Amino acid sequence: MTAVVLTIAGSDSCGGAGIQADLKTFAAFAVFGTSAITAITAQNTRGVKAIANLDPAFVAAQIDAVADDFTIAAAKTGMLSRTEIIGAVADRIRMRKIPDVVVDPVMVAASGDVLLEPDAIAMMRDTMLPLATVVTPNLREASILTGRDLSRRDAIREAARALVGLGAHAALIKGGSPAAVALAGDAQNHDAIDVLYDGRNFHEFRAPRVTIGRVHGAGCTLSAAITAALARKEGLESAIDAAKRYVTLAIQNAPQIGHGSRPLNHSVSALPTNAKRL
Repeated sequence: MTAVVLTIAGSDSCGGAGIQADLKTFAAFAVFGTSAITAITAQNTRGVKAIANLDPAFVAAQIDAVADDFTIAAAKTGMLSRTEIIGAVADRIRMRKIPDVVVDPVMVAASGDVLLEPDAIAMMRDTMLPLATVVTPNLREASILTGRDLSRRDAIREAARALVGLGAHAALIKGGSPAAVALAGDAQNHDAIDVLYDGRNFHEFRAPRVTIGRVHGAGCTLSAAITAALARKEGLESAIDAAKRYVTLAIQNAPQIGHGSRPLNHSVSALPTNAKRL
């Protein structure tokens, strides 16, 4: 049977991130994608122009509508920018007993735009992390959630451990973006390195850094790909490995469109590239 997956996230009007990127990724992984939209953004490749958050009750109603009709194999969360929305989403995940939840704690876009209201950060930390099969922050988001300076590789590992200590079953800290290189200093060089702590062991996932400048939607795509692979009953390490390969290939084939960050090519096949797990 075809696995059904759910994305709970914001809509991106330029199609490169958010719900749009998630559904494209689900299709590439041959799972059936459903969605609950939390916010509508006026956004292009240069950044976010405006955000309209949806009513938390309507967000909950969307999740109920999907769960009433389908058996959800896995789900991911993306932009949850208000405390009321975070609470509604967490409540429905618990009530509906949704398995294999990938929490992408979207706080800062690749453009540098802040997407999460300040009073929602504690709510994200306290409410969503305990529901996460894996949480997938970038370096800046991991720093915000843990209050740590992540300029060294050992600090990144300690932050991943701290996120598990906050309740996540596992933590994957992403280090692929140019901003990550600037933040991490000695920790990131020629490879894009993502660090996983699964509650017992550390694993590093590497791929050659694709030097095309800023890209739009890589974090959303990675978390969606992990969700899709988990829905197909792959183990966590295998799911991350498959997601890393897919994102690397999608960035390598990113189209030259728009006047800002380049969107990924989600139509590439989810087949192995040269990403490797250590």
